Amino acid sequence: MARRILISGGAGFIGSTVAERFLAAGWEVAVIDDLSTGRRENLPPEVRLYPCDVRSGAAAEAVARERPEVLCHHAAQIDVRRSMADPRTDADVNLGGLLNLMEAAVRAGTVRQVLFASSGGATYGDTGEIPTPERHPQRPISAYGAAKAASELYLGVYQAAYGIPYAALRYANVYGPRQDPHGEAGVVAIFAGRLLDGQDCTVYGDGRQTRDYVFVEDVARANLLAAERGFAGALNVATGVETDVNRLHELLAGAAGVHAAPRHAPGRLGEQRRSCIDPSAALAAIGWRPEVPLAEGLSRTLAWFRRARGR
Repeated sequence: MARRILISGGAGFIGSTVAERFLAAGWEVAVIDDLSTGRRENLPPEVRLYPCDVRSGAAAEAVARERPEVLCHHAAQIDVRRSMADPRTDADVNLGGLLNLMEAAVRAGTVRQVLFASSGGATYGDTGEIPTPERHPQRPISAYGAAKAASELYLGVYQAAYGIPYAALRYANVYGPRQDPHGEAGVVAIFAGRLLDGQDCTVYGDGRQTRDYVFVEDVARANLLAAERGFAGALNVATGVETDVNRLHELLAGAAGVHAAPRHAPGRLGEQRRSCIDPSAALAAIGWRPEVPLAEGLSRTLAWFRRARGR
């Protein structure tokens, strides 16, 4: 009998890639997604979709109906700027949604593992240790990061009280096909969309702030390995390589055949100066390492955006 996984936020760019990876590995896959940013067409026809808000009674009913062995939680409010402007709504979605699903999981009695899409950049905050390992204290400087760190604490409570282990997969900056070029979450998608449209790109601050960019298919593989190995604990899902925003624009512009320099604007509240996380523990724990180099991943992402415009 196929193992069953329920993925919240599973029609989004990361969640749908995770869904495809599990489906290819022989799992039975269902998805909760309100389709506010996710798209039904991202999902293969074999995947059952529950189009509802993660905070809703309908989402809890989906857990009861599916009786999953693994609950994979990707649904979230992901805009750091919005989290700072409206932290209450951010907490309502990111904490309230998680708690709604976890209460349903307790009632269902079938969930043997939770895979949680955490943030390796936003939860650690600005650190003195680069690349940052999992043992580093979590010191978020945004409401979004605080909600992700608090979610890990709540999952620890459910593990202790109800015996539901969790894997907190602390993602670096995930990029790749299907990412929304119109949202805050993903400078690669934003730059790619604007470059292909012949528009200027905006770099906030001096552009020397760094990030660790990990390809979405590598992220999906990390989820599958964590589920197959039954891993419990926190793992960074990253490359361990810093790239600043100026360099990222240079690489993408070159791949797009564009020679225009970006415009600069003032830096943004809650933005970290450096973010790069150490993925070595994931290799030891679940046999995962990143496989797609940045230049290749950017090329594949641009190719997808070109095809999408053609459609």
